[in-house]
Parts: sequence; structure tokens; C-alpha cells
Amino acid sequence: MNTKRIIQIIAVVLIAVVLWVYLKGKKTSAPTSKEKVLVTTSISFIKTLDPIQCDDSYSAREIAKVYEGLLEYHYLKRPIELAPNLAESMPTVSADQLVYTFKIKPGVMFHDDTCFPNGKGRELTASDFVYSFKRLADPKQQARNFWLIDDKIKGLGEWREKNANLDQTDYTVDIEGIKALDRYTLQFILSKPYPQFLYALAMPGCMVVPHEAVKHYGPEFINHPVGTSAFVLKAFNPQDTKIVYLKNPTFRDKRFPNEAAEEYKHMLAYADKKLPLVDKIIMHIIPEEQPRWLKFQKGEIDVLDLSKDKTATEVLDSNNQLITSLQKKGVQVLQIPSISTGYIVINNTLDLFKNNLKLRQAMSLAFDAAGYNKLFHENRAVLAQSTVPPGLAGYQTDYVNPYRVYDVEKAKRYLAKAGYPGGKGLPEITLDIATGTIFRQKGEFFQKCMNQIGIKVKLVENIFPELLKKLGNKATMLHTISWSADYPDAENFFQLFYGRNEPGLGIYFNNPAFNDLYEKASVMPDSPKRTMLYEQLDQMIGEQTPAICILHQKYTFIQQGWLKNYCYSDFHYGTEQYFDIDEGQKKALSTNLK
Repeated sequence: MNTKRIIQIIAVVLIAVVLWVYLKGKKTSAPTSKEKVLVTTSISFIKTLDPIQCDDSYSAREIAKVYEGLLEYHYLKRPIELAPNLAESMPTVSADQLVYTFKIKPGVMFHDDTCFPNGKGRELTASDFVYSFKRLADPKQQARNFWLIDDKIKGLGEWREKNANLDQTDYTVDIEGIKALDRYTLQFILSKPYPQFLYALAMPGCMVVPHEAVKHYGPEFINHPVGTSAFVLKAFNPQDTKIVYLKNPTFRDKRFPNEAAEEYKHMLAYADKKLPLVDKIIMHIIPEEQPRWLKFQKGEIDVLDLSKDKTATEVLDSNNQLITSLQKKGVQVLQIPSISTGYIVINNTLDLFKNNLKLRQAMSLAFDAAGYNKLFHENRAVLAQSTVPPGLAGYQTDYVNPYRVYDVEKAKRYLAKAGYPGGKGLPEITLDIATGTIFRQKGEFFQKCMNQIGIKVKLVENIFPELLKKLGNKATMLHTISWSADYPDAENFFQLFYGRNEPGLGIYFNNPAFNDLYEKASVMPDSPKRTMLYEQLDQMIGEQTPAICILHQKYTFIQQGWLKNYCYSDFHYGTEQYFDIDEGQKKALSTNLK
């Protein structure tokens, strides 16, 4: 064999060896199991990821993927029941209902982040809650969730006053009612009974943050969340239309629940499995209804909230069942009553409305809520008589609000009594709405109702964070918004109308008689007497019409057949940790979607 031939053989062998090494390395580096990815959507851009500044449900849902609080609601029990989260157990409570003592779970770690030495998260302690509650009360922060503890905790008001005129808030000064008794013991002392206190501790506004992250990121902390929850968010921009969360590698040993209400017992097949069950969450922000629906039909979204969409009327048949074509594709529907109320809010700081009850009542009488329900909800929602929704003490099934009856002629008479016969002399009224086809259509419906009595309405579209900013600045005349209960107590709806609660929903209803009755009822434990006061408050709102209460709607969700363990309530946050993706079913069902 000549030298040239030998060289050729050696070259071929070397190439083969190199190729074998490359392919072997590529095979070794490939994941050993398929990554489970949950894909969801939101109709709104996210306003903030700072727990103390979060006052909308869209931001709250994202915050709870990263942050946690002392308590949460048991995922599968019904009726809704509070359960320990970062607390080791439910608190011990003094006989006078003023002192609450918690034990914090040891070994809980904050996410790994550059704000910590060497980028490694440290252990959560009771002092972190003291810091977080001080930050919630810090006058420099002007926290939108301060209402949760305002005038509720002993010494808190004095602490705020001392810091109000300082250039920088002094967090080293103690608050009598919030103390870390030791590394894992946290104590609250209330200034007066607050029956809703434990509910507040399960809300995003009371979730814990590390002081290192707040200091390290400064004003940009709102875009750099560092929590203890099941998922980590590495990057966030408020203008992003896609947000990606990764499974937290240092998440504590938290397990899927082993108790459930009857309707959720099938989910106990997952009992005691370690959480979270998916590796990644991709959340798309898609304000328009049609693109969301198309992505779901292609199998690119795992679950879709149709509660505010006209699509809901198309996917359900006359018997309120999912249409056959979707059933054949493995799609499932979940329908549950919401503990919520939709409003057309009147800005009661404006002279036009503040001292003109007849004008407010005329607008309410002219609005055809039944027609609105039929057109946008196929009569599946409950017409609202006032603010309290069904399912809460204070809701009256037999109460009929005389100003929520659709009566155009009566509305015209009230408009004349208001000083504007036929709308003459009344300035054009603006109605601020969220961006999107469905919101515009609903705004146009209101516009037509008002036009019947001579009231001219101009629609103003806003992205949702901008709408919240405007109502906080008292910069709207009317605006549409809904409120979902933070906790299962009608007090949560009455506080929206309480004079000291600003901005709330931008109602700014400062009625002394209502304020006095609210203050009396809000400190009472659940009882028939409190329910009686709640009913009086509800009727007072109906009579005074500081907002037009429209509907209590039903939630409608559709999910792909491969999504497991999905259930929903107004009170649950951070539930994505319980969801699972059945990859085998996804592969099989995906062929039906093409």
C-alpha cells in the first residue's frame, strides 16, 4: 500500500472519530426528559411586580408566581379555607382577638439573585416580614395596598407620622404592633379587632420581599422580583408581550394537597407530589380577543379565560354545554360563579356628579343592564342591584334597586330634575375604557343608552395600566372596571366606597352616613347583626348611586385536554405550581387541532 493511500485512510478514520465524538456529546447534552411548559395569556399589560403597589388582578396573578405570604387558600377545599403558606401553621390568637403570633417555616430560601452575596438566596426569617410590612406602611412609598393595614396595627400610625417629614424613612425604629420575637416567630398586635386580618395576609399586598433586593435595584425593583415562590422571573419589561418564568431550583419541599372537595377529588391522583409540576411558564399578553382564540385553537395556549369575551357565547350551546366540535378535540370547559361586580364608575369628586344625585340616578335608570347581559353574556350573568355579589353575606336575593330598573321615561324625568332637560346644558361626558374590541363594544352600548335621554358620551381607550393611573389621579369622568373579591367577605366591596379609601376604584364616594356605618360594621365578627348592617350598606349604595353596578358575571374558562389540575377562584394566587402538562395526551390531542 503506497504512502498516499495510507494517508487517505488515516484521514477518513480521524474524521469518523471526530464525528462520533461530536454526535455523542450532542446526545449527552440533550435533555433526558421533555421540558414541561405551561402557556397562558393575559388581556392586560402588567402594571407592576411590586407587591405593595399592586392594585389590579392582572398584576396580582403575576406577582404570586414569584412572591408568597404567610397564608394562602387551600387549593382544593370548598368552601374556601385559609391555610398556612410561609407560616408553619395557623396563628395563635389572643382571647381579645388583638394579638396574632405566627411561626415561620425554617429553611425557606429567597431566589438566587445578584442582590445577595455570591448570588445565592438566603433564608427567610421573621424579620423579613417586619421589613415588608414597614415598607407597605412607608409614607415615602405611597403604597396602593396600604389600605390593608391602615389604622389596623398598633403603633403604625405613629411610626408613619415620625417618618413623614424625614428625608429617608428610618426602618430601624420599631413598630409596637409588628415584631420578630425570634428568628422564626412573628407577632402582630392590632389596634382594634379586624375580622378580615387573616384574609389580608393571603393577599399579594402582604407578600414578603427581601430588603437586599429593594436596596440593590432601587427604583427598578418593580421590574426585578425576588421572592420565595415556585417560579423565578429573570427578566421583565413592562412593555413585554411575553413573560417567561422558570422553575425555582431552590424551592422548598412543598407537596400537592391530599384533601379536596368532592368536585376536585379526581385531582388527588397527584396527592403529595412535589411542586411545582411544570418547568416553565410562558405568559403571552394579548389584549385582543380574536388572536387569543386563534392561538388556543392551534393548541398554542393551554387555558383561556373567556369570561369577558364574546367567544364564550360561541363555544357553548343552548344548554350551556361545550359545543361538540370542541369536545371532540379534547377541549374542556370550566364555568364557576364569580365573586365580582362590574361597574360604570362615576368620579364623585367632580362637581357635575358630586352634588347631583338625580343625574347619577338618571344615568343608572337609562342603562339597559338586561340588554347588556343578553348581548355580551347570553343572559348567563346575574344583574347587579348593588355592589355585593351572590355568595357573600349581605347579598339580598329579594332586593330590587329602584334605580337599576331600565326605564327610559323615568330617566328623562330625573335628568330634567337634575337641571338638564333632554340633556340641554350638560357637557359631553367621557367614558374611559380599556383597549380592546370587546371593551369598545361595551362602551358603545352604554353610549347608545345615554343617547336615548340626551346625554352625549365620548369613549376614551386606555391600556389598562394607564386607566388605573388616570383613575388614581381623579382624571376620569366615568370609567368601566370590575372588582373581584380579595377575600370572602362583603366588607371587601364596601371598602371601595369608604371615604378614607383612595383611590379604590376611583369612586371617591365620601358620604358621612355610609362612612359611619361602614366603620361600625367592619370591626364586627361574622354574625346576623353584621349581616343586617351589610344589607343596609348595600341598599345605601343602591340609593345614592355613586357608581352604576352592572353585573355579577360567571367565569368561563376553556382548557386543552392535556392540562391537568386546573381550577379557579377569585381568592387563589400562585396556583400554576399545581398545574401539570400530560405530554402523552398533548401529542395525541394536538393532531386533532390541526
